[in-house]
Amino acid sequence: MGERFKIFVFVAILGFFAGVIADLASTYAIPALVAVLPAFFQARYLLSGFAGACLTLLLVSVWAYIVPQEK
Repeated sequence: MGERFKIFVFVAILGFFAGVIADLASTYAIPALVAVLPAFFQARYLLSGFAGACLTLLLVSVWAYIVPQEK
């Protein structure tokens, strides 16, 4: 397989796991945060955006450490 195809498949798998994690977060974590945080932070779009940013940083970090560096 070509290198581009391998990266494409890897990113697709990461996206699948991101979707699973996002679903779990929307089911369990976000309602718990809404109950704890002040009214300003209860806006669902703020919590979803923050969760998406954290998830993206996590997945890109994992990808950066897994993919071997070229010399």
